[in-house]
Amino acid sequence: MRKLNVLIAGSTGYIGIELIKLLVKHKNINIKYLCGQSSVGKNISIYEKSLKNKDLPKIIKFNKNLLKEVDVIFTALPNGEAQEISNKLLNNNILIDLSADFRLRKSKDYKKWYKQKHKSIKNIKNSIYSLPEISKDKVKKFNIISCPGCYPTSILLTLIPLLKMKLILTNNIIIDSKSGYSGAGRGVHKKYKQKNLYESLSAYGVGFHRHNSEIEQELKKFSKNNINFSFTPHLSPMFRGILSTIYIDLKNNVKIKKVQNTLKKFYKNEKFVKILKIDSQISTNDVINTNNCLISICKTKYKNKIIILSAIDNLIKGGAGQAIQNLNIKFNLNKLEGLR
Repeated sequence: MRKLNVLIAGSTGYIGIELIKLLVKHKNINIKYLCGQSSVGKNISIYEKSLKNKDLPKIIKFNKNLLKEVDVIFTALPNGEAQEISNKLLNNNILIDLSADFRLRKSKDYKKWYKQKHKSIKNIKNSIYSLPEISKDKVKKFNIISCPGCYPTSILLTLIPLLKMKLILTNNIIIDSKSGYSGAGRGVHKKYKQKNLYESLSAYGVGFHRHNSEIEQELKKFSKNNINFSFTPHLSPMFRGILSTIYIDLKNNVKIKKVQNTLKKFYKNEKFVKILKIDSQISTNDVINTNNCLISICKTKYKNKIIILSAIDNLIKGGAGQAIQNLNIKFNLNKLEGLR
């Protein structure tokens, strides 16, 4: 097949840069346009030295006429901007969004959690929330693909199979997640200038982080019971990576080995989700610069309680890599292309 022409809007952010680094190695992709606001006219290599000798276009400002020349638009923009672009899409355009613009299925939920009115309500029904290992080929039916947030990715990959198989109680799931500061974007140093990012650990969004809405929405799809969970995110003194620690109560007579086997069976054909031996100690260092999610089920001193560890690179599996997974599925490409 011919190469797909791609436009990346928000090309100079951490996620945008990661997308470019992966897509330049993708044999089915031609990066036709890089778009930005304050960076117009500059070379992308200013922001990422490893791209210096790549044949890439200079950064330009987005305008709707560019849509005539591209097949795929990746948006890694502030919330709300991909909604505006979605209203301009042509019939042959595929939009793959890495913001929260189409993650929530109800516009009122978007307004509640993101404090702004949805600008493309009609396109919500035309979009899919696509965690690739869960949605699989369903993504092929949609031209607007919403990629999950980084925290939810590490959490949902762990919990969804266990909910589907009815192995766990749903009344008190506790989720403690720690992320590198890149997850807050390039403005993180200004936004958290009092936090001493390089030497301290900081909790934020306690009880009401925006990703609560996304996590709850997706978990409810797979459980008939009410889902009660507590989610607390933290910024860690590292640039990238997420480690989620999830505290779970098992249903009666469910053994830890059954949890292990259920996850292994569920992901046996998935290259990027790896279920480790019980009680494996994992770190973000095990997944940095990969599209992998490592999952470890750990025993506790209580027979009916377990702790599950889930590690991803927030910029790849929690961002750019996942977007490329969705691209590959949508266009029937090799699932590993661009992600080896």
